Amino acid sequence: MTGPVVVLGDTLLDRDVEGVVNRLCPDSPVPVLDEMAHVDRPGGAGLAAVFAAAQGAEVVLVTALADDAGAARLGVLLAAAGVQVYPLRLAGATPEKIRLRAGGRVLLRHDRGGGVSEPGEPAEAVLRVIDRASVVLVSDYGRGVARQPALRAALAATRAPVVWDPHPRGPAAVPGVRLATPNEAEVRELVEASPGATRLATAAEGAERLRQRWRAGAVAVTLGADGALLSQAGSTPLMVPAPVSAEGDTCGAGDRFAATASLALAGGALVSEAVTEAVTEASAYVADGGVATALPQPVRRAPQPVHTAVAGDRVGVAAAAAVVARVRAAGGTVVATGGCFDLLHAGHLATLQAARQLGDCLVVCLNSDTSVSGLKGPDRPVIGQADRGRLLAALSCVDAVVIFEESTPAAALSWLRPDIWVKGGDYATGGADGEALPEAEILRRWGGHSVVVPYLDGRSTTGLIAATRATGALA
Repeated sequence: MTGPVVVLGDTLLDRDVEGVVNRLCPDSPVPVLDEMAHVDRPGGAGLAAVFAAAQGAEVVLVTALADDAGAARLGVLLAAAGVQVYPLRLAGATPEKIRLRAGGRVLLRHDRGGGVSEPGEPAEAVLRVIDRASVVLVSDYGRGVARQPALRAALAATRAPVVWDPHPRGPAAVPGVRLATPNEAEVRELVEASPGATRLATAAEGAERLRQRWRAGAVAVTLGADGALLSQAGSTPLMVPAPVSAEGDTCGAGDRFAATASLALAGGALVSEAVTEAVTEASAYVADGGVATALPQPVRRAPQPVHTAVAGDRVGVAAAAAVVARVRAAGGTVVATGGCFDLLHAGHLATLQAARQLGDCLVVCLNSDTSVSGLKGPDRPVIGQADRGRLLAALSCVDAVVIFEESTPAAALSWLRPDIWVKGGDYATGGADGEALPEAEILRRWGGHSVVVPYLDGRSTTGLIAATRATGALA
């Protein structure tokens, strides 16, 4: 591969709630589920991106994220999977799909969150990454990303093979895609079937009509446990049977199929070879237990965002999301900065005050205790995250504080999407004599900017701790 695998589409937050049922509701004849555990994961295009990254590919996800806790959770999960997020702005709430399960079976699916919403304009960095992709997978879930005009123009112009996983509520594939991968239910919604036609004939006719309508190189109709039917120009449809027949949780099987086919095409495989490999992988995925066992370990154990336990405080994801949404709705500028802020001192205060003057709100991304220990050593932090967060939030120049567990604020930045990222201290400005801020590349993904502000000489948390220990005031 000469470039990244780019996955473009709608991302949802999926949650599986596992429980037991041993009684009926007293006021209605419905089962009562006692929750025992739950697992969050990226859904939609996010799940396809996680599958691709698990195969060792460099994966970029172009998707729309809202200003809310759901998007924050997605940022953590995607970062844990090694997926680079190039976010677009999404008005409203993050869509969520919640499956209530007992005894390995789904009792009910509860959908909530935002409806279809037009995403924001992509930054130049998004268009550039599509242009240099080794393959582009459009994972359309009918929520608007695949309709975005600038993205569609970039998809039509890219030299990389494009795989289009369509949705009946979504737009037509851009002309010239290498492979489209609808399932048979989607084909029946997109193409009117001939009366009395068999299942195989319906799939073959639908695939050919979609191939011509979309001017696609090929269309592969997935047929569940029976495999897939591939239609290409000038040839008899190719039936690719599943190597194993398995029953189980099929959630995510279509994403696994499309991601596998995309990686194969990026590696130079023929379309027929890519579809055969995709059928094999999707079949094994279902046979092995589906999404419950297929996610890589870092995603399964990704930490929850840290929330404040104090009502009305300005610390936590919800507080930061509310501030950012309010400022953006008014057309204002969102500023963010980050750090450990252990033993808050005058140098920190100068940086925070200077940062706040650059926009209409300031969100501080604060390293958690675990994160600080990983960066600074086992004897740090001196002050716990709860107190550090409260001290920062008490400053008049700080509008909200969000605590992150990772070593860098990349996941938090991907959903906050600040217009300006500020660092203070002796940082290089990216000129000929120094390196750019480490967060600068991330900010460019949505058109943000990074700057440094003046700092006060002689102020250092490490220095303060050393001096205090030297006098015996700090054990």
